Amino acid sequence: MHTGSIGLGAMGAHMARNLNKAGMLTAVWNRTAAKAQALAAELGCTAAASPTDLAKDVDAIVVCVSADRDVLDVVNRLAESIRPATLVIDCSTVSAETARQAAAALKRKGADFLDCPVSGGTEGARDGTLAIMVGGEASAFEKAQPVLKALGKTITHFGASGSGQAAKATNQIMCAGIIQAVAEAMAFARAQGLPLEKLVDTLGKGAGSSWYFVNRAPNMIRGSFPPGFRVRLHRKDLRICHDMAAQFGVELPVVEGMLAEYAELIARGYGDEDISAAYRLKAELFPS
Repeated sequence: MHTGSIGLGAMGAHMARNLNKAGMLTAVWNRTAAKAQALAAELGCTAAASPTDLAKDVDAIVVCVSADRDVLDVVNRLAESIRPATLVIDCSTVSAETARQAAAALKRKGADFLDCPVSGGTEGARDGTLAIMVGGEASAFEKAQPVLKALGKTITHFGASGSGQAAKATNQIMCAGIIQAVAEAMAFARAQGLPLEKLVDTLGKGAGSSWYFVNRAPNMIRGSFPPGFRVRLHRKDLRICHDMAAQFGVELPVVEGMLAEYAELIARGYGDEDISAAYRLKAELFPS
């Protein structure tokens, strides 16, 4: 299956490399052309001039961009030249409504669209072990299996278009609560004078453990928060959760609390740090 990759950021570049390892990658495109050209040279594929150009010669296209408007822009450009039966696999995190709009636009061209947001961080993207949540037609899901298996290990079809994004929104709410709890616990532990490395090793094997605790508590110990999942991107995702809940007249306390903390972190200039930077605010609760 000749496959193109659109969006070569922290996640997308790793995903393109895994498609290349699987022998499927034909072309790449990125808004910053130099990034696409560099990766194309590394992998021995083509750097397409535009999404429209990329769509002409592939059977499947993996998209991983930042926001709803980016997805719709890419889809509109793909629609200019996409061939019938081409499969578009969108791994971005956007609203369920955006996914449904994208699916409808490509269906008019005879192409298939799957919303396939992912979880597992840059480590999962690098290692090809992502959890992939899929919405769209069952027939398209089956057709996409070779591509999805090159990207992830846990691949689940949740139903019609938009359901993958609804599952991802659920995941993002969980991540908000977990990273907030981990940050608060680590600030508490430091104030108690505990040996933090031993603590992470021990509690990482206990009932309260999580992926975020094992993989991101070390950031808090070091006071260094290199981006795995940037604060500003999780804030964007939680705004989606906020809006989806608002359709039911509901406010979610975990979401609202984390949005307020992220707003403060961004105001202080930490928006491009990993979300484990939530520890910065929790540490301030304790006297130094």
